[in-house]
Amino acid sequence: MAAKDDFGRAGESRAVEYLTGRGYDIIERNWRCPQGEIDIIASTGAHLAVVEVKTRRSSAYGHPFEAVDARKLRRLWQLAFAWAAVHPDEVRGRDIRVEAIGITGPDPAVAEIEHLEDLS
Repeated sequence: MAAKDDFGRAGESRAVEYLTGRGYDIIERNWRCPQGEIDIIASTGAHLAVVEVKTRRSSAYGHPFEAVDARKLRRLWQLAFAWAAVHPDEVRGRDIRVEAIGITGPDPAVAEIEHLEDLS
């Protein structure tokens, strides 16, 4: 596995710790379907969150959230609906929202973390 992949997985693990610390329940990680992959699916109260995690060693090539552009947001919504179609009982009575977590720093375990809770 490439160092880049390990770095990204470390960022996703940090995001899971962050979310659980904020009261989210993690339902699934790295869910895949033909259209792509969802990094984290989590619930908090009446919300089901589809979470995209972007981990960067620095902001030299842009902020992590810059990678979540309109095209990526459309893809995340498509993936959210695909996941919901396969897991209707998990969705029942909950609003779905797309969220993003940006992690910036050379060590994801202690890097700066930012969270956008509702990308519409």
